[in-house]
Amino acid sequence: MLLCLLLQEPFIKYFNKMIILLIWVAVLIAVIVLYLRQVYSTFSRNDIKHIKPIPLLGNMGNLLLRQNHIAYDICDLYNSFPKERFVGRFEFFLEIVVLRDLELIKKVAVKDFENFLDHRGFDMDTYFGRTLLLLKGQEWKDMRSTLSPAFTSSKIRLMVPFMVEIGDQMFKSLKQKIENSGDDYIDIECKDLTTRYANDVIASCAFGLKVDSHTDENNQFYNMAKEATNFSIRQVLMFFLLLNGPKLFKYLNWDVVPDTVKHFFTNLVLDTMKDREMRHIIRPDMIHLLMEAKKGQLTHEDVKSNDEAAGFATVEEYAVGKKKNTREWADKDLVAQAFLFLIAGFETVSSSMSFLLYELAVNPDVQDRLVQEIREHDAKNGGLFDFNSIQNMTYLDMVVSEVLRLWPPAIASDRVCNRDYNLGKPNETAEKDFILRKGAAIMIPTFAIHRDPELFPEPEKFNPDRFSEENKHKINVLAYMPFGLGPRNCIGSRFALCELKVMVYQLLRHMEVSPSEKTCIPAKLATDNFNFRLQGGHWLRFRLRK
Repeated sequence: MLLCLLLQEPFIKYFNKMIILLIWVAVLIAVIVLYLRQVYSTFSRNDIKHIKPIPLLGNMGNLLLRQNHIAYDICDLYNSFPKERFVGRFEFFLEIVVLRDLELIKKVAVKDFENFLDHRGFDMDTYFGRTLLLLKGQEWKDMRSTLSPAFTSSKIRLMVPFMVEIGDQMFKSLKQKIENSGDDYIDIECKDLTTRYANDVIASCAFGLKVDSHTDENNQFYNMAKEATNFSIRQVLMFFLLLNGPKLFKYLNWDVVPDTVKHFFTNLVLDTMKDREMRHIIRPDMIHLLMEAKKGQLTHEDVKSNDEAAGFATVEEYAVGKKKNTREWADKDLVAQAFLFLIAGFETVSSSMSFLLYELAVNPDVQDRLVQEIREHDAKNGGLFDFNSIQNMTYLDMVVSEVLRLWPPAIASDRVCNRDYNLGKPNETAEKDFILRKGAAIMIPTFAIHRDPELFPEPEKFNPDRFSEENKHKINVLAYMPFGLGPRNCIGSRFALCELKVMVYQLLRHMEVSPSEKTCIPAKLATDNFNFRLQGGHWLRFRLRK
């Protein structure tokens, strides 16, 4: 009976369809396996050392499973192959060549810069894609030369009073909280504190707004900035997927910046420009500089304006940024640059500030020495504090330089090869040179290089004396790159350094910072976020100085 049922025509047709389906599934699996084998064999075929990838995930597994922070993940790769000039890494399917040799890094970032002009981008006309960070080719060169005059010391000097005003707001808020606490101290989550400070500095110096995020904790500007910089695991995963599959996201019309954020900051910038134009308002901030740039009236000074005193970590502008540019920019392009200024200030600079306060708290000898320098300066200048003050404080610059070594603003930087390029042999025993193909990506692992004991003895130790007059000549300048290297370095390094120094100067003038019961000692980065965060938060104790 069963045999008769099996031999019936409907069942035979169903059986045949299933066989065909299984054959196609087998073929598909075979194609995928062969494709993955081809993708993941490039480094092996060229004798490039790498950590074995997981199919489909590449070397992203530890990050997606939150087992490691990306900074430590890249460090592990860097330290696993100490004899290599460069090593390999896979972001899902994408091959990344990670450079270890400093001379090779210099060659790529400076000497042969034109071969590696661009960062990886989305190949889409997105809101974030129009920023200086992701513009490519001649557009990037033109925008760099347009904006470069806005970030000289003479321009930043005029913004220091805005920073001081915001620092006064922060101190007033902290003092009030201590008085209301019933104790002589309060415990503060410093990342929240520094983010609010950085937010208000950006609101004032970039957008011409007066905001007090320490008192008005949920003001609209702060909430929008926070939404724009909330780099959760999911968002960063989408960011990596966007880099690896731009055509898919172009089809889906997806952007990393939410529409509400785009509309808010676009309207804010354009309305402010229009109002100033109508009322002939001139305020020395980023909005004014963007308006000058749009008119073609923003130019480099003929005389160098104290730039040499900006600090050890300051990067110099290359010729590409000093060329005169007459290109006319659309409003959306100028808005995008203001938005980039927000992103960099809100997240990157505030992280550096929180780690600066952390290191001062867990290294009280350093804090005491810095406070002594601040007091000596106050006594010498009758309490006067301005741009020249921070430029002439030697130990302050040493402390900030060491923070930027141990906790650099960017974990790594990347470039895209725009023509076939010979990287040479990956190691001494390799038989042939490796040709990096057009469109391939490279990575410069800043965080790992800054913690290489061959380059910085006792790299985990916070030691500002590395940057003293007696010692700083021992530092390989190629190994220290908190703001990048070459013509595509960070255009805002002077502003960031100034903001860091103003904040810590004002705070230590009035406050003593120490660890609390919640302080993460020793420092360990949290794995639930791609941003720089300590496990359990940046908790520190604040007291009024006597």
